[in-house]
Amino acid sequence: MKILTAKYVVPIASDPVINGAVAIDGHEVAAVGTAYSLTEKYPTAHIDDFGEAAILPGFVNCHSHLEVTAMRGSLDNVENDFYKWLITLTKLRGEVLSDDDINIAALAGAVEGARAGVTCFGDIGRMGTAGFEALTRVGLRGVLFQETEFSADSKTADVDFEKLREKFEALASRSTELVEVGISPHAPYTVSRKLFEKIAQFALDRRIKVSIHAAESQEEDDLLKTGTGFFTSVYEQFGVTWQSPLCSSIEFLDQTGILETQPLLAHCIRVSDGDIDILNKRGVSVAYCPKSNAKFGHGYAPFEKLCDSGINVGLGTDSVASNNMCDLLDEARHGAFAARNRSDKQRFISERDVLYAATLGGAKALSLGDRIGSLERGKQADLAVIDLKNIAQQPVSDIYAALVFSSNARDVSMTMVAGKEIYRNDEVLTADEQMIHARLNEIGEKIINSGLT
Repeated sequence: MKILTAKYVVPIASDPVINGAVAIDGHEVAAVGTAYSLTEKYPTAHIDDFGEAAILPGFVNCHSHLEVTAMRGSLDNVENDFYKWLITLTKLRGEVLSDDDINIAALAGAVEGARAGVTCFGDIGRMGTAGFEALTRVGLRGVLFQETEFSADSKTADVDFEKLREKFEALASRSTELVEVGISPHAPYTVSRKLFEKIAQFALDRRIKVSIHAAESQEEDDLLKTGTGFFTSVYEQFGVTWQSPLCSSIEFLDQTGILETQPLLAHCIRVSDGDIDILNKRGVSVAYCPKSNAKFGHGYAPFEKLCDSGINVGLGTDSVASNNMCDLLDEARHGAFAARNRSDKQRFISERDVLYAATLGGAKALSLGDRIGSLERGKQADLAVIDLKNIAQQPVSDIYAALVFSSNARDVSMTMVAGKEIYRNDEVLTADEQMIHARLNEIGEKIINSGLT
């Protein structure tokens, strides 16, 4: 038994505790309360006092792409052209980087997350083994969603599905207590109707978790609703037969049956009130990725409407190829500002709203809310400690405001998963950061010398 104490404990599911403590027994939370009450209750427990700090549930980054971490900053000059961005990323991943490069990139992303207090990832990987092995090696929790290849033509759906099934089953056979495996049919513009239908049935039969990019851009909207835009030229270039459903992305996904799996949809920027009704009725969750969406100029998802409709909404950073950092506190701050600036807002989104999304909201979005996301007796001891000593955080008048509006990843002093410390005192305890840093520099040179960026 050990007890962690700090000036603030922020359980998320209940009010903050001043001069609080969290008792941990093995990999579970045994109790949450004041430091006085828990030290009285467990007099022989080892006490670890973090002083002027906040203990809260570990952050849940419910939408990421760890395997492209090495592309940080290399695509920034083409972000104004979504098609070119996608093509360049695909070429770098498929033609320039080796499997080992991608493995190192994913490992670097997991380490960055651990340093930022992220204890759980919802990670989508085209080369799923890279993200899976990174999470496992660093000791983080997560759901690794094996992504489909470019499979927009129904004529190849049977072959495309078998390839995906084989990859999924190979990876799923390696699932652990901390990392499980799901499936990601990439997006409505890269997956055919028939393939969506086959994946939907497979996922329902096997109770497999699903995540999909949806309603992300104007280009996607044009394709789905009118059959126009640059995606049509891409299909023509590759000889793909694709017929527009002439409806929204959400309506299209509903028609295929994939929403019956209660998937996690990333982005959902361009959703109508009718779309939100569909998401709510189907029990769909949403990953809110405000910084990545803003960096592309795609707009912002209606965070307020999604939350107030009863939909589980978590925070996601997306990849650092489109966000440049994995920092859920910074994501929460930006997400609050974005929601407050929507012209259709009905209320003022609070710091509590976005901190909830960064923790318990994300956990629920990944169907892990019964295990993580809040500090409660019997839940897994996944937590982060945020130091509050920096002058830029003082004085702390409201702990939620101090965390969301005055803190960032560099204030994290400890990260714990299932009772095991992963990061402390500026050191990730489960990875060789010097080696990773050196390899990232080598990979960066390879990207620069490829001539693609």
